[in-house]
Amino acid sequence: MGSPLYSIPGAALPVPEPPTGAAPAHAPQSTEAHTVNEVLAQSQAGAVMDELDRDLVGLIPIKARIRDIAALLVIDKLRMNLGLQAQAPSLHMSFTGNPGTGKTTVALRMAEILFRLGYVRKGHLVAVTRDDLVGQYIGHTAPKTREVLKRAMGGVLFIDEAYYLYRPENERDYGQEAIEILLQVMENQRDDLVVILAGYKDRMDTFFRSNPGLSSRIAHHLDFPDYAPAELLRIADKLLEQQNYSFAPGARATFEEYLTARIRQPHFANARSVRNALDRARLRQASRLFADKDRRLTAEDLTTIAASDIRASRVFQAAATQSQS
Repeated sequence: MGSPLYSIPGAALPVPEPPTGAAPAHAPQSTEAHTVNEVLAQSQAGAVMDELDRDLVGLIPIKARIRDIAALLVIDKLRMNLGLQAQAPSLHMSFTGNPGTGKTTVALRMAEILFRLGYVRKGHLVAVTRDDLVGQYIGHTAPKTREVLKRAMGGVLFIDEAYYLYRPENERDYGQEAIEILLQVMENQRDDLVVILAGYKDRMDTFFRSNPGLSSRIAHHLDFPDYAPAELLRIADKLLEQQNYSFAPGARATFEEYLTARIRQPHFANARSVRNALDRARLRQASRLFADKDRRLTAEDLTTIAASDIRASRVFQAAATQSQS
């Protein structure tokens, strides 16, 4: 495929002309699809959505919205195949929710779906925060922002905690400059870049009220719910299985107790907290096995998390202290 037909505001880059007779960037395959199943089979987007359903626990409303967006793109492709007018839809999104609710993971899958359906050229995801976009002195922000946009072109730009771009209390802050460049690219290069703004819902709502230009360019708002305790337990099962571990008898019930206590404590981060808890349990398991240096360890020993590996967590100690107070 030839050079991308885009320009970044302020960048001194020539816009190449397409060679004579060249096919458009998102040309349909030689055998044009005329049914939904044909589009899904040719693009393999259906397989990505099936993986989303299979691999991600919960998130029922999010999965439904992703399927709605995919349905719109598939129908637009069928319209184009029949020569009907189909303007490229705006696909910029807002992902709101607490930490560890799957926002980055869903963004990765969304990038793959968009690529397979031909709405982005590469399908990669570039995840950034304010520090990647905003400089600390005059003249530093624009080149930083343009460099990030250059890397993201042809794929998805995921800006986590996007509200930190806007700091009205600081007159010397350069975040507004990054926002203005983003606005131009989101409008002028929307056929070559999808931007996802992510963060806590209340802060994102305030951010959009303060920046109506950004809000008007967001077509899809997805609010990620917290996981229920039973879903967190299923996530733990999946994480252990991926690393070739399992709970010993009674350990899963102990981990369920752990989750009940941990959810009530500060800074709980859903699936991220589950992953961190299992990492610490693995550390305790390793220390327990290491202490018995002459013991011949079996595969079961090396792959089993015992109830004691979980019960030693400070979460239980904190929960006991709270119940006594």
